[in-house]
Amino acid sequence: MTKEDKEVQQSEAPEVKKVVENDESEQKIAELTNDLQRTRADFENYRRQVELQKEQYGNVVKNTTVMKILPLLDDLDRAIAVNESLKPLEKSLEKTLKELKLERIDSAANTPFNPDLHDAIMVSGDGEKELVAETLRAGYRYEGEVIRPALVKVDKQ
Repeated sequence: MTKEDKEVQQSEAPEVKKVVENDESEQKIAELTNDLQRTRADFENYRRQVELQKEQYGNVVKNTTVMKILPLLDDLDRAIAVNESLKPLEKSLEKTLKELKLERIDSAANTPFNPDLHDAIMVSGDGEKELVAETLRAGYRYEGEVIRPALVKVDKQ
């Protein structure tokens, strides 16, 4: 090897080292970027999970509260039915229930029986058509979901 060849090899060596160092740096940057993206995705998943848990907990609390109010509503209904002087309370009660997104299930006499909305306690007759004969206890929906079906007597016609 001549002196010139050695000089050319020595001058190329730093360039090769730079290329190798650049490749290693780019690999390290890619690894760190992937780690950052995974961490970000994990955090977003955790945040969504926490929000979902908060929402579910809130719904449980609301439903529990509403379920505790239902016996009071039953007592008020019975009191209004017995005492005509309490009749004005009925409109106020209906307005308040609507504001709370709590609605009574329709179970008036001659309403078609719906097993999703009504629990039949007694059945009379032997026809094909099932109609509500009498409501024994009001049923309620909360935010559109049945929380307590109405207890009814059914008449088959």
